Amino acid sequence: MFSGWTRTLHEISIFHHPNSPPSVKALGMLRAAVSGPYPPGSSKPLSFNLEVVEAPPTADQLRSILSFIPSKNNNEEVSAPSVFLSAHPASASSTGASVQSIAGMGRDKPNTFKWPVVVDWSAGKASVGDVEGVKGILEHLRQQRDGEASN
Repeated sequence: MFSGWTRTLHEISIFHHPNSPPSVKALGMLRAAVSGPYPPGSSKPLSFNLEVVEAPPTADQLRSILSFIPSKNNNEEVSAPSVFLSAHPASASSTGASVQSIAGMGRDKPNTFKWPVVVDWSAGKASVGDVEGVKGILEHLRQQRDGEASN
């Protein structure tokens, strides 16, 4: 009856690789934002559930994440290999790779994958291989907390 009064926390997952400097930095930012004042110097932390996954996303998760990535040109569909695969030489032959094969490559050849993948499942936002994108997700959460943004 009063479910409209309850506020659910955002569910944020980081698909993390401990040998990736951007992934380590993003994980540190997320942990700091949920455990201490965010942004630094403010009075309170952000509230969200953080799930740390030390594996690449599954094929189904990759499909969902891909739908959260805006295309640079509204008429074009975002290409999974360009979003998830690095410029590593081992990924060069995978320009037409499916999400299923990309998930396998992330598992079997982690250097071919863009780490980290950070997803706000509640807001439909994602950042792949980009610490600046993680800052954008955190800023959106801060705006919501401070009443500056809707949803």
